[in-house]
Amino acid sequence: MKSFMVLIITALAVAETLALAPNLVKGSQVLGSVFDILQRKSAIDPNSPSSTMVTDVGGDVEFKNVSFKYPTRPDITIFDDLNLKISKGKSMAIVGQSGSGKSTVISLLLRFYDPTSGTILIDGLDIKTVNLKALRLRIGLVQQEPVLFSTTIYENIKYGNSNASEIEIINAAKAANAHGFISRMPEGFHTQVGEKGVQLSGGQKQRVAIARAILKDPSILLLDEATSALDTKSEMHVQEALNRLCKEGQQF
Repeated sequence: MKSFMVLIITALAVAETLALAPNLVKGSQVLGSVFDILQRKSAIDPNSPSSTMVTDVGGDVEFKNVSFKYPTRPDITIFDDLNLKISKGKSMAIVGQSGSGKSTVISLLLRFYDPTSGTILIDGLDIKTVNLKALRLRIGLVQQEPVLFSTTIYENIKYGNSNASEIEIINAAKAANAHGFISRMPEGFHTQVGEKGVQLSGGQKQRVAIARAILKDPSILLLDEATSALDTKSEMHVQEALNRLCKEGQQF
C-alpha cells in the first residue's frame, strides 16, 4: 500500500513538472535574450581611456554637416548635411511634423547614436572625443513620457543627483511647481509612484521629471515635446516649471 501511494505521488509530481515544461522553456528563452543584452558590447565606449573628461560645460552647441540614418533603417535618410548652431544661454525650438527628426537631434546630442557623417560640437569639442558619462552629467532631458521608477517621489527626484540633501530635493520640487501636489498626498515625498508612475497623473509625472532635471543642474536642457500629451491645466503648470528652469538652464 505504501509503495502504491509513493508511486501515485511520484506520478503526480512528474505530471505537474511536465505541465510546467512550456513555461520553463519560455523562461529560459527570455533569460537568454536578457543576458544577450547585458553581455552586448556597445559600439560607443562610455569610458574610453582616450576621451576628454569635462567638468564644466558652457552650452554652445553646433551641428556641422551632419548626416544620419538609423542602423535599422539604412535606406531612409533622416538628416543630410544638417547645420545648426545654438549659443550659450539661448533657447531654440525645433518644429516639424512627426518623423521629421526632432527627437533624433536629441538622440545624437546625447550620443544614443553617432552621425553617419559630420560633426557635433559642444563648446568647440567634438562630442566623440568627450567622456560620455561626463557629457551626459551636464545635459538634462525631459521627455514627452517621463521615466519614473517604481519607488517614492523622493527617490525619483533624487535620481538627478544622488548626493543632494533633503532641502535641495524640496527646493527642486518647489522650482518645478510640484511641491504643492506632493505635500497634499498622505505620505508626501514618500508616496509610492507605482510601476512607471501609474499613481500620478501625466502633469504630475512631468513635474517630478522636471524637478529631477533641476536637481541635476544641467548646462544644457533638452525638452522632447514635454507638454504635448497634457491637458490645458497640466500644460500650464508644467510650462511654469519649465520657464523657471530655463532662467538658469538652456532650452533646446
